[in-house]
Amino acid sequence: MGGCVSFQLSCDQVLNRAGSCFCGRGNYIRNLEKNLVALEKSMEVLKARREDVLRRVLREEGKGLQRLNEVQVWLTSVQTIENHFDDLSSSKTVELQRLCLFGVCSKNLTSSFQYGRRVFLMLKEVESIKSDGVFEVVADSVMADVVEERPLQPMIFGRETMLERAWNRLMDDETGVMGLYGMGGVGKTTLLAQINNKFCGVSVRVDIVIWIVVSSDLRVEKIQDEIAEKLGLSGGCWNQKEKRQKVTDIHTHMKNKKFVLLLDDIWRKVDLTEIGVPFPTRENGCKVVFTTRSREVCGHMGVDDPMEVECLAKHDAWDLFKKKVGQLTLKSHPDITEQARKVAEKCCGLPLALNVIGETMSCKRTIQEWYHAVQVLNSYAADFSGMDDQILPILKYSYDSLKGDQIKSCFLYCSLFPEDYLMRKEKLIDYWICEGFISEKEGRERTLNQGYEIIGTLVRACLLLEEGRNKSKVKMHDVVREMALWISSDLGENREKCIVRAGVGLCKVPEVENWRAVERMSLMNNKIEEISGSPKCPKLTTLFLQENIPLTSIAGKFFMCMPKLVVLDLSKNLRLDGLPDEISELVSLKYLDLSRTLIVRLPACLQKLKKLMHLYLEGTTSLRSIDGISNLSRLRTLTLRYCNKLLFDGRLKELLLLKRLEVLTIEIKSRSVLETLFFSGMLWRCIQKVVIKDIWDESIDLLTFPTNLRSPSSPYFPNLSSVSIERCSGLKDLTWLLFAPNLLHLEVKSLGRLEEVVSKEKTDKQQQLQGIVPFGKLETLVMLDLPVVESIYWTPLLFPCLREMYIELCPKLGKLPLDSKSVAEVEGFVIKCEATDWIEGIEWEDEATRLRFLPTRKMVVGYCY
Repeated sequence: MGGCVSFQLSCDQVLNRAGSCFCGRGNYIRNLEKNLVALEKSMEVLKARREDVLRRVLREEGKGLQRLNEVQVWLTSVQTIENHFDDLSSSKTVELQRLCLFGVCSKNLTSSFQYGRRVFLMLKEVESIKSDGVFEVVADSVMADVVEERPLQPMIFGRETMLERAWNRLMDDETGVMGLYGMGGVGKTTLLAQINNKFCGVSVRVDIVIWIVVSSDLRVEKIQDEIAEKLGLSGGCWNQKEKRQKVTDIHTHMKNKKFVLLLDDIWRKVDLTEIGVPFPTRENGCKVVFTTRSREVCGHMGVDDPMEVECLAKHDAWDLFKKKVGQLTLKSHPDITEQARKVAEKCCGLPLALNVIGETMSCKRTIQEWYHAVQVLNSYAADFSGMDDQILPILKYSYDSLKGDQIKSCFLYCSLFPEDYLMRKEKLIDYWICEGFISEKEGRERTLNQGYEIIGTLVRACLLLEEGRNKSKVKMHDVVREMALWISSDLGENREKCIVRAGVGLCKVPEVENWRAVERMSLMNNKIEEISGSPKCPKLTTLFLQENIPLTSIAGKFFMCMPKLVVLDLSKNLRLDGLPDEISELVSLKYLDLSRTLIVRLPACLQKLKKLMHLYLEGTTSLRSIDGISNLSRLRTLTLRYCNKLLFDGRLKELLLLKRLEVLTIEIKSRSVLETLFFSGMLWRCIQKVVIKDIWDESIDLLTFPTNLRSPSSPYFPNLSSVSIERCSGLKDLTWLLFAPNLLHLEVKSLGRLEEVVSKEKTDKQQQLQGIVPFGKLETLVMLDLPVVESIYWTPLLFPCLREMYIELCPKLGKLPLDSKSVAEVEGFVIKCEATDWIEGIEWEDEATRLRFLPTRKMVVGYCY
């Protein structure tokens, strides 16, 4: 009885459950298998339709068209539903195993109901998306808004001409890739943004303008993703693609488009092929414009003639600064404008500095605050508000990008000089050699080449500047110099590590709290009268004391504790007439410059400086003796020009004992000295600059050399770069100069019997002269008071490096060795003279030559050399 009751209850339960599966919500379970099959078939059809649509889209985009937004939305919907379907399918097997009673019921009604409902709803959604995916047109021509306007300041000062030049060059059919380079903060990005925005308002036909910020961490995939977003390729499908497929897709979409790609702030070569960007050509009309701080990067990008974005001109800089400060502040005190000009001048036309400092000063309305600003900027600019967090760190990126500590050390060394100081390259390299930045073990030519390579790298990085056509000197922009000083002081944490008070009007040596921390000190170009004290400087390696005109004495004890000092510059101290004996304590000294001082003789104690390599004595007009110089056995450089009272007769043997000598400059006033030097197999190879004057010997003939030494492969004077000859009565020609292939400067004055500079007759007789290019490196030529000279050279010469001729009182010189091909850069070439009738009487090679050179003549008053 009890068993029957139990069975009846169980049967009721089964019937109830079965009933619930056949009606109402149970349909989701009963139809689950059927719906899953239908969903899978529908998804296959949807995927196939997507592939068909995508193939049509890619074909149309290959023609330069742009996919429709509704097509892109549909493709995104397909991708989304596909992801949901994959997630649903992962549970398929488990859910089907829960079904019972021939699939009309479930062991877990709740789970099966929810899964079945998801399948049913997804099936409806797939059918809907599938029906929406029928497109008559999938792409259309590119819309007018092909460029996104970049935000710019309301007013941009001093860039109108630069923008016009850049735009005109970009629009030139021959320009495919254009580079804009310049120092940090100079306004390269602003100029690029102006170019970008110019496409908004002109009728130039382009399909798309793409702006990419690259920065120092160049990542190809980041650039690809940004380009893809602009092209409408981004999304879930794009993100799953490999780099190689992205390259193909970008190239496919861009190859038939006329695009402009703007790459801002690149630090190394951006390989367009690696990204997928077609290379711009005249045929496709595409353009790539980039900005960089490195002239070298421009070369790597294939741009030989990039445009330099320079600092603002003085008046434009002042206009910008006034705008930032505001008229209310400038007029709040009658003296503020004058101080504001001083502050603006400290920025040296750098827009970044003008903007930041101008904004900082805009609320300073007392004259005392402006006085304080000028004082801070003149002493340690990093202390000025905004310098150490908004200006110097931005410039420091250029320093950080330099490769290796060697070049960084060379750069920081340049900050020892005053603002706007022109540093002679060769002298700078000698400093670096003595400091150990460049190895001194290599020969002179190799070390110089390495030094010039470093300077070139710094120039191309816009950390050093070259002035005009004079490539022998470089200088630092003032704000870059402040950045270098900031870095040298460990970002302001150790200010006594490198003490630079150059050109600030000091009258005495500044007080230093911790001399032991000082590694380099520059007190040059001041008004210091005497140097005293006994500082203990165990780390000091460089000491600049030059150009302190009132300086008359240096206390001996000042040099007692400088064991590591390698560079000591005392040049241009016009009243300094002696050195203390304690200078012999500078046991590590390698570089000593006494040029243009009043010393009479080299002190005997100098002979103890056994490591001395470079000794500069040019312009020491009171110097009478260099006795004992042969004891400086490691001497490599010795300069002795313009030592008017120094006589070498009988003393040249001292020079001949300097076996390591590589550079010699000298003034010669006697035939015996001249012959000794020219016939010395060592010294004539060392001579770099020579002055020959006041030799009143009728029989002098400088072409009489040993014939076995005269050959183009072994030039007689391989290092001779500057020659000055004056008042030597016996000279009729200077044909020997052809044996100086590296001659840069030639000055010939008051030679009463000189008939020709180079003799054709003597040249024809000297077989060794055949193959020599006459004056192939000459830069300047001065000819003054040569009453009988008729010829420089008998045929026209190329003069690839010539920049200037100065010719005066040469009445019989009727023709110059020039033709229409002479002088590479005629725009920067000048012929200076005083006599109008002389230049008007010149016989030119032909009319083309006359038209090429006559406009370059410049009339001058007085002798400028």
